[in-house]
Amino acid sequence: MTTETESLLTPRDFIRWGMSRFSEAGLFFGHGTDNALDEAAILVLHALHLPGDLPAAYLDARLTPQEQEQVLELLMRRIDKRVPAAYLTNKMIFAGLDFYVNEDVLVPRSPIAELIESGFEPWIRADSVGRVLDLCTGSGCIAIGCAHCFQNASVDAVDISPGALDVARINVQRHGLEGRVEPILSNLFDGLKGWRYDLIVSNPPYVSMDEMEGLPIEYHQEPVLGLAAGEEGLDIVAIILQQVSEFLEPSGILMIEVGNSAEALVERYPRVPFLWIEFERGGHSVFLLTAEQLIEYQTDF
Repeated sequence: MTTETESLLTPRDFIRWGMSRFSEAGLFFGHGTDNALDEAAILVLHALHLPGDLPAAYLDARLTPQEQEQVLELLMRRIDKRVPAAYLTNKMIFAGLDFYVNEDVLVPRSPIAELIESGFEPWIRADSVGRVLDLCTGSGCIAIGCAHCFQNASVDAVDISPGALDVARINVQRHGLEGRVEPILSNLFDGLKGWRYDLIVSNPPYVSMDEMEGLPIEYHQEPVLGLAAGEEGLDIVAIILQQVSEFLEPSGILMIEVGNSAEALVERYPRVPFLWIEFERGGHSVFLLTAEQLIEYQTDF
């Protein structure tokens, strides 16, 4: 403890101090929170092993010297190392579900969470889905969310990273879905010959070379493998579009998030009728194509 921090006695004190220091340091927020106050609160409560819905009165309880040190250490790691809060807590909420995360996976934040929570309506009928594929699964959050959404479906969670699949397996076990969600080591479709799906959903790498260079420090804590996708950000999406029709059922649907590479995608495939999903809670650049459309425009890919 320093002279400055010796006067910090309660969780409320540390949350206020953390918020001020985060703002002063110019931290970037976008891995679970969008502001310094919420980020500081999450870290302080985590360091004290307290729930997020802690009654307000407890925020004024005096901390022990050991607790003060624990809180300060975590807040300083966020400031000095620019590590996203989700990696410091090994926790992230996605589609209302709790997930373990570490530096082997991207921090879950896709707007696809909103689609999961709404049952993918109106594009998909839940009773029509028997098999789902989550390409580039990372932590397994989309695959596990789909398993909760489609109660009778089996879900394959594919990733090229062994470390990411280790995290996905932890989350599959955490949610008790060992019999329904299968983590699979594969370079996109390479290990899936002969399998077909009613829904293929993907949040693949889609960050362009220029965008990678301009990302805040916090994003550079995440695995490059999950972000970078060539000069235009389309290297992985292009491969998916070329191959995916072989793995969709005739009535199947493909949904892919492409982030800020959406404009480049439309410019590359001007004839393809991408349906862009609108989100109520923010987020953009998730498109839908049907199996029929993918076959019709196969020569464009």
